[in-house]
Amino acid sequence: MPATSANLGPGFDSLGLALDLYDEVEAELTGSGVRITVEGQGAGELDEGEGHLVVRTMRAAFDRMGVAQPDGIALRCHNRIPHARGLGSSSAAICAGILAARALARGRDAGDLSDTEVFALATELEGHPDNVAPCLAGGLTIAWTDQSGTASMVKLSPHEDIRPVVLIPDFRLSTEEARGLLPKDVPHSDAAANAGRAALLVAALTWRPEPDLLLAATEDRLHQGYRAPAMPRTAELVRRLREAGVPAVVSGAGPTVLALTTRDTKDLIAPEVGNDWHIQPMNVDPLGAFVRFPETR
Repeated sequence: MPATSANLGPGFDSLGLALDLYDEVEAELTGSGVRITVEGQGAGELDEGEGHLVVRTMRAAFDRMGVAQPDGIALRCHNRIPHARGLGSSSAAICAGILAARALARGRDAGDLSDTEVFALATELEGHPDNVAPCLAGGLTIAWTDQSGTASMVKLSPHEDIRPVVLIPDFRLSTEEARGLLPKDVPHSDAAANAGRAALLVAALTWRPEPDLLLAATEDRLHQGYRAPAMPRTAELVRRLREAGVPAVVSGAGPTVLALTTRDTKDLIAPEVGNDWHIQPMNVDPLGAFVRFPETR
């Protein structure tokens, strides 16, 4: 399951990017009970029983397919995506749970889930589609919901010159806390500005990844400023990077910073970043989540 960066500046709740940092989950059905082993991120912190997000998601998927709940579930989780940093760790867990349940249910007396239904359930459980879309599909995604609440997405391929760099801090921030700072209403001028910038960002990421164009396209007025009091160090780093000409945004709900660099701007990052940030260059993951079945002999 790839990490993801959502919102992408002006693309609030709509634009998402899949990154080549992965969580791996091994799942099997057992005779009884829930057994979970967690390695890497979250080890010693996460629930190791029914409260684990992958287990809860698997059970929701079994119910959606009309499959009887299994007597037991065993998971081995190798987590590389940092938790509560704005890199889609919860989306990865949700997508893993649904895909694992679908794979394990095949061949049993029950229905199945189409890819469209997988996306719909993932969106329902996550609450919004902009992180689960790139996790499932890979690449750059545009996601939206219609008036009935039905989620849809379009997958695009970012230009090969795009070089994502994530700047991960040593502190955390919950999505709920960050979302709670957003106002119910925003000025019409700010909404219009973001609509134009989001459209420009799609063009800049897929057609013309020029530094000046990316910098203009990543300007946001809808969410980053309102969330800044919860993560002042993140807001300050974004400001410094942008003043240096780096197209930087808050990744997801934060506090990680995402820089959408090219060969002309990637070397401008390090001088602006302190020692308490981990600089991690990444590639765009082109494929999204997938299931690997054990080899049979």
